Amino acid sequence: MGCCSGRCTLIFICTLQLVLALERQVFDFLGYQWAPILANFFHIIMVILGLFGTIQYRPRYIVVYTVWAALWVAWNVFIICFYLDVGGLSKDSDLLTFNISAHRSWWGEHGPGCVRSETQHVAGVQTAADGHSYVTVMGCLLEYQYIEVAHGGMQILSALLGFVYACYVVSAITEEEDSFDFIGGFDPFPLYHVNEKPSHLLLKPMYP
Repeated sequence: MGCCSGRCTLIFICTLQLVLALERQVFDFLGYQWAPILANFFHIIMVILGLFGTIQYRPRYIVVYTVWAALWVAWNVFIICFYLDVGGLSKDSDLLTFNISAHRSWWGEHGPGCVRSETQHVAGVQTAADGHSYVTVMGCLLEYQYIEVAHGGMQILSALLGFVYACYVVSAITEEEDSFDFIGGFDPFPLYHVNEKPSHLLLKPMYP
């Protein structure tokens, strides 16, 4: 019963992680955040592996998922530190785009309440001949870095829950397998012994 409830809970957690990862992947694609895109891709694969292992009683797959859950927590801690400018990191750098573009988080221009406007010429900054637009964003109810931090926090919470329940499920499955092997090893002996006894009595000679 405990293993069944633990498996059901872990299946639910893995499903929730897939939904959160796909949602995050969409917005990272919109913002051209290549490092998070790759990380999300591997995360989706590992969660599917853990989900498969849980459904099919494959503890090795669940162990791989457990290791990845720990790494995923570390990655999201880094993301939170990046957007909060902790430890020399800067959210204005091109680190997450591999320095191949100047794109930022999609939420920076499309967050709740944000009003985005483009101008072709700004005095002292550009000329109309440059052919580039200057984007200004005003009125945001919540700064984009806090939205990204909230996403990272949800990922950490779900990964920690997955880690705990994955350890529990692996332990429960291992105990069930050991118990099954123990009982199965002794079951044939009593049956064989009981079947032997009547045949021995039948062969015993009878005297008047």
